[in-house]
Amino acid sequence: MFVQVIQGKTNDPAGLRQSLDRWMRDLAPHAVGWLGSTFGVTDDDTFIGIVRFTSPEAARRNSEGHEQGQWFAETSKFFESAVVFHDCTDVELIAGGGSDDAGFVQIMQQRIRDREALRALRTPGRERAMLELRPDILGGVFAVHPDGGSTAVMYFTSEEAAREGERTEMPPEIKAQWKQEMRCFEGEPVFYDLHEPWPYSPAA
Repeated sequence: MFVQVIQGKTNDPAGLRQSLDRWMRDLAPHAVGWLGSTFGVTDDDTFIGIVRFTSPEAARRNSEGHEQGQWFAETSKFFESAVVFHDCTDVELIAGGGSDDAGFVQIMQQRIRDREALRALRTPGRERAMLELRPDILGGVFAVHPDGGSTAVMYFTSEEAAREGERTEMPPEIKAQWKQEMRCFEGEPVFYDLHEPWPYSPAA
């Protein structure tokens, strides 16, 4: 899987949403290898989201299309400054990936100190234990940026359930694993809360 993380300050969230709806109506039926997208705007008008493709080649073919370029040029007016893109080929799915049923999505970005150690810690058993402890989690996507940053996208049943889950006391073994994972990162994480996620998926 290939993931493109897109973010930037928007000056018109409603206009941006309408433009994305237009992409879904007019361009999505012809998008090559597109698997789905999750977008949203935070309380401070930061637009952020991920677009999932089957491969980098599929994403490139889609972005090089004339209609796609024209659409993005028109959509750029809804941003205050240049939009940032992170093209990620190193991708992990949690519980099969994202969910269009999520009532709340939280995105965390942080630099990675030791990618291989982090990869070794994320075992199927660790994932099962986390999901048993946190039934509010529907799934997630972890994407590593080419420059060593990362974007983790977690999908929750609701914001209320997610906040309640955050207060859940972790068993000692899970807490120890979590601390090990945190040592694989550096610097403080940056969080983006999407209170009203905008999910888009290919037509069935």
